[in-house]
Amino acid sequence: MAISIKDPETDRLARELASTTGESLTDAIRIALRDRLERETRRGRRGLGAQVRAIQERLARLPVLDARPADEIVGYTADGTPG
Repeated sequence: MAISIKDPETDRLARELASTTGESLTDAIRIALRDRLERETRRGRRGLGAQVRAIQERLARLPVLDARPADEIVGYTADGTPG
């Protein structure tokens, strides 16, 4: 599959990268795209982690509505049957 680069600066940058690294034009573009995709994927993961931490912090600030232990709230006896 061919890619046609119509932007002169993009073409120049791709050729400069290939020349600098000693790679073929195709290899230089593939490696650059792979590196960028990996960075963006990692950034997305960090974003998700920040969202999860924000949710955890909001939950931690919620008031305790019932201080009883979970087993007591559910109503199970010591042998695990409903009380």
